[in-house]
Amino acid sequence: MSPVLRIPHPAPPRSGRKLAPVFLPYAGCPNRCVYCAQPLATGAAAAQDLLPRAWEELKNLLDQTPPGDSFELGFFGGTFTALPGDWAERFLDLAAAFRAPGGPVAAVRCSTRPDAVDPERLARLRDRGLDLVELGVQSFDPDCLAATGRGYGREQALAACAAVREAGLGLGVQLMPGLPGMAPDPAGPCAADVALALAQQPAALRLYPCLVLPDTALARTWAAGNYLPWSVAQAADLMGHALLSCWRAGVPVIRLGLAPQPGLSGQILAGPWHPALGQMARSRALLEHLTGFLADRNLRPARLLTPRSALSDILGHRREMLPAWNGLGLAENRIRVWDQPDFGLELD
Repeated sequence: MSPVLRIPHPAPPRSGRKLAPVFLPYAGCPNRCVYCAQPLATGAAAAQDLLPRAWEELKNLLDQTPPGDSFELGFFGGTFTALPGDWAERFLDLAAAFRAPGGPVAAVRCSTRPDAVDPERLARLRDRGLDLVELGVQSFDPDCLAATGRGYGREQALAACAAVREAGLGLGVQLMPGLPGMAPDPAGPCAADVALALAQQPAALRLYPCLVLPDTALARTWAAGNYLPWSVAQAADLMGHALLSCWRAGVPVIRLGLAPQPGLSGQILAGPWHPALGQMARSRALLEHLTGFLADRNLRPARLLTPRSALSDILGHRREMLPAWNGLGLAENRIRVWDQPDFGLELD
């Protein structure tokens, strides 16, 4: 029998815990960024309607959760730490009431902006039951931040990451590759953003490539020919490299691209949206990981053995990765499934 080199999958383990999202679209947001598709008419009255309705919907969800079910609550879509009045506390108090032993709430996270956190606020929300804060950093690059109207700079984003950690909360970082001013350069701002995000010791990252949506300042800039979005292939390549960097740092990437939603694709004017973008990035990350292993050891394997769960990522979307594997002497008939959690390289 030919010798087999085993290579663990580079992805860190995931918690496996279900996430129940509570969407608070644009609630608490101080301004409209150039890519944001928020309706121009959204105002305080809309937020006043939204928050009580979301609170009631959450209470109904918690009341109706079957015994034994548990999940993590996530408050997304707005700026949770800047919700008006005491709404953030009210949401957390409701979650805490269902967090006793046997209750459905296992943990609570929220998303917010780097310029909407301060130590005292974070401490109060932590004491009410908040566990993790996802910061919508989008980029650490000063030019990209200025071009997108985020309203804060690199140092404030870094300070916000530190404030979350120092408050004893888990840190998540959300990045938006392909923003205005971010060229699809493998050594450009995207790679620098990922490296800097990983240096902040996050518990997880999300990567959302920038899209052009109707009724946005970015749509007008794009229509005037002053913004060139990334292609799907460019996004997949750069996100694949970013994903591997995160895996090697032991940091899970919990979202790659926007989740498919009814009617979403018909609303996108331009940019790298594809329902299989996450798989495309994982396929490229695995190719880079395994080819790097071969190159470092000057190996040319006879066969690649893959866990069944990773086969679709190895082959790629519509088998798009087969030419790359063929170039390594691994035709499709030399890629085989085996009943092991690791990859295997069978040598002649």
